[in-house]
Amino acid sequence: MTPPPGWYPDPSAAHLERWWDGTAWTEHRRTRPAPAPPTVPVHQPAAPQPPVFPTPPVAFPPQPATVPQPAAAPGRAKAVALTVAGVVLVAAIATGALLLGRGDGGDPTAGTTPQPAPALSTATDEPPTPEPSSASPTGDPSVVVDQLNGITLRMPDGWVRPEFVADDSVVMTTDGTYDCPGDPGMCRHGLVTTHTATSTDQTSPEALAKADISEAAGLAFDQDTLNRRPFGGMTGHRVVAQGPAAVAGRAGYYVRWHVTTAKGPGGYVQSLVFPSSTGTEAPVVVRYVFDAGQDGPPLADMDRITHGIRPLGDAATGGGVGSSIGPTP
Repeated sequence: MTPPPGWYPDPSAAHLERWWDGTAWTEHRRTRPAPAPPTVPVHQPAAPQPPVFPTPPVAFPPQPATVPQPAAAPGRAKAVALTVAGVVLVAAIATGALLLGRGDGGDPTAGTTPQPAPALSTATDEPPTPEPSSASPTGDPSVVVDQLNGITLRMPDGWVRPEFVADDSVVMTTDGTYDCPGDPGMCRHGLVTTHTATSTDQTSPEALAKADISEAAGLAFDQDTLNRRPFGGMTGHRVVAQGPAAVAGRAGYYVRWHVTTAKGPGGYVQSLVFPSSTGTEAPVVVRYVFDAGQDGPPLADMDRITHGIRPLGDAATGGGVGSSIGPTP
């Protein structure tokens, strides 16, 4: 059976771990974490057991045989009667306590409060499972996490975490859907995806962004992965902005196109590429797809999302000098 995606010992370097995506090794590596100290079980004292009384041969003690006694004084006879009554009462109480202690099933410990079992170690030899990309380590509902690429992204107003989206690379979408103007299906006014550029030896953010933009535009507005044309196909495009951008403290590059389509108002596509701050620093590609109609998100949201990208665990580092996307058309 194929192991699930996760960090595993690197076959070529015993001191590193390498990311397995479920089908093949990727270029992501990290130092193997130190083994966790063993968990010492916590022993708890045994639960006190209720006293067990011997089972009497009969429900009540047998009556003593009648033995002729000499006539006693009235006071002595009264004392003897009280003593016998006391013995009978004590035997009845002892028998009732025994029956209650046994319960319906005859278990003398039935009815007692169960004590918790001693703590056990949960350490295993299985590789850790990466957190879902939508989980936020800070609990901030406006922040989404790309665990694999080591970044967090902040959602502008009107954006939500992806729901009912088949593409695992989608990290946020605009709220709601509408009927696509081309082939039948549901469309969204905006979405953002992230992935790692591992299928090429190219490492230049500028070269990667310029090469990625045509594929991004084709999948969004021409023909998708299911061979559908939600907008009737692309009829043209033009470059509206491009240039360097500082993202998560790294020097990157972006290219933005305005796309026209056979049906619908067309839209905007942007490819942003920058080096990852984790592993082998493989380039990270962020794609922005916005409808151009009046219901589409403002183009300023592309800038806001770019400025809000942070390295995982660093809330201070973001876009800086050179991160401006420039004027929008």
